[in-house]
Amino acid sequence: MLAFALGIGLASGAELVRAQTPATALAPNTEQSEPTAPAGKVLFSRDATTPPDTQPADAPAPPPQSIGVTDAERSALAFTAYDLDVHLTPATAGMAVRAGLTVRNDGAAPLRRLVLDISSSLHWDAVSSAGQPLLFAVQTLDTDADHTGQTQEAVVALPQPLAPGASIVLAALYSGAIQPSAVRLERIGAPADKALATDWDAIAPDGTALRGFGSVLWYPVSASPVFLGDGAKLFQAVGAAKLRESSATVRLRLAIEYIGDPPDAAFFCGQRQPLTAISDNRDLPAAESPGVATAVFDRRPLGFRTLDLFVAGHPPTQAGTTSNPALLSVVTDHEDALPSYATATALVEPLLTEWFGATPQTSLSILDHAGQPFQDDALLVLPMRAAEPSALAPSLVHSLTHAWIHSNRAWIDEGLAQFAGLLWTERSQSRADALAELQDSARSLALAEPEVPADSTIPMGASSSQSSSSSNSADSADAPVPSVSPAGQSLAAATGDVFFRTKAAAVWWMLRGIVGDAALQQALQAYRSDPRLDLDPGGFERTLEKTSHKDLRWFFQDWVDRDRGLPDLSIVAITPSRLDSRNGLPAGWLVAVDVRNDGYAAAEVPVTVRSGTATQTVRLRIAGRSTASTRIVFAGSPEEVDVNDGSVPETRTSVHTRDLVLPQH
Repeated sequence: MLAFALGIGLASGAELVRAQTPATALAPNTEQSEPTAPAGKVLFSRDATTPPDTQPADAPAPPPQSIGVTDAERSALAFTAYDLDVHLTPATAGMAVRAGLTVRNDGAAPLRRLVLDISSSLHWDAVSSAGQPLLFAVQTLDTDADHTGQTQEAVVALPQPLAPGASIVLAALYSGAIQPSAVRLERIGAPADKALATDWDAIAPDGTALRGFGSVLWYPVSASPVFLGDGAKLFQAVGAAKLRESSATVRLRLAIEYIGDPPDAAFFCGQRQPLTAISDNRDLPAAESPGVATAVFDRRPLGFRTLDLFVAGHPPTQAGTTSNPALLSVVTDHEDALPSYATATALVEPLLTEWFGATPQTSLSILDHAGQPFQDDALLVLPMRAAEPSALAPSLVHSLTHAWIHSNRAWIDEGLAQFAGLLWTERSQSRADALAELQDSARSLALAEPEVPADSTIPMGASSSQSSSSSNSADSADAPVPSVSPAGQSLAAATGDVFFRTKAAAVWWMLRGIVGDAALQQALQAYRSDPRLDLDPGGFERTLEKTSHKDLRWFFQDWVDRDRGLPDLSIVAITPSRLDSRNGLPAGWLVAVDVRNDGYAAAEVPVTVRSGTATQTVRLRIAGRSTASTRIVFAGSPEEVDVNDGSVPETRTSVHTRDLVLPQH
């Protein structure tokens, strides 16, 4: 048999002590005495003959749910480093892990104990620090952060309190089995088959698929209970965890037992590593020979993601386009689907090269897997079937954007992928269809945004004016700012999809209207070619200002760095004045348009004067809580004025139209 160690470096025997600690010893208000050798017994010691998912027969039952853990204790803990040694036994869905964890107290008070959660299908074996075992008790916690609907929560006593801002390094051993579970979805009424198509995480002989926090807790976290039936709180908790730990470092040493053909590769946090196979008995026939396949993922920043792990059973097939023949790296048994995906890729490639650069930065890895699709950067997991390329193109343009350009900032990384989808709709259908798609998604954004931003300092009633010749004036008023809503998220610190995807896509579309396609394309291509720019919060803003020769501080301040809500525009007045013919020029009209913004975010919108198919458009910037005006010269008889064409999301409608009544002479 194969020993678990496999060169991974397991903890010493002392770390295999699981302390039997009563709940009262870990109560939050209990005074801590000087640390002494913990009272406990060795419950088991894993060796070459012990399956990793087996518990000893005399293991104590988990203590009752009376430890009294508070949500403040759970939310205080931030993980700054994961160093994972993972051993998988797919034949039994087994997993055994030694997790090196660096955790920091981000709370305001010292912590006398730490709270660690894993899936309820796993069990805690030991926790230590600096080679010394730590006392801990375990309780079962109901939560939908894991597909089983429960977690095993270890409450770990510390020898001395962890001060605010201080960190501690832990070594934790845990093991068990991860099989498909649809418990949390079934208990809210989902049919079993649809529930399993959504919660498909499992360790299995035909492949391992583990998506992490929010799907399956195969690694330790510290999180308050959240439930699918409680609005969007689960998804908000996942987003908050991604943001809080985006600067954490991760490292993985993986070992997978197999019989017969070894698995080909592993994907950890979107990164692929080939597996190196070591046969345990070369004298047996290949189909019966056991072995271990290993891979090492070196330490790197986690980024805005959960820890996810996938194992591919066989080598990928390369597909792509004439200019990028290996653009797709596909693991599938449905070879008949490859031509459809390759053709769809060829359809969207010109758009991606125009906007992001001539060549992708990496290939797009696709794993054919039944169930709800999942994506992490340039890894796409979904069920593959032959389909019309035009039907595949909209989703592929989103996924391939991640192969062309990458950012550790969610609003850039995910927002650009959503933006590319709008560009594809515009190119394959029409601009009107793209704007309709943008407006449709903006409805959910309007519901999430605050009516009044939390950091509002702009007095109500301010006004400004702007003409097409760029003249400006502003008047302030003394009306008080109304009560403040706590809703909303700045893009720079967004944790919800509606912000870092939906709002971010609208921000990219607005920037396109402000600076033009060429300047935005140049900025994006410069940004992706210099990784140092992504490390700087203001890196993209300065890059775009350089390519566009425009001051964009006003925009980034209201739309990225802070959440000022959405504009709320209205047409205040339209004043047409006849222009008499002189010097051989045709007679026309001067149309003055006054626009009010009752929102707090500044907006730059197109203002269009229309007569039949003839149009004249200028752009008008309206600061928050202000009025601005512009004057447009129009040849002929104007019939209509449009303010905003749907390109700028608003709290209510994003299109304002007013018919003109011309004065009679």
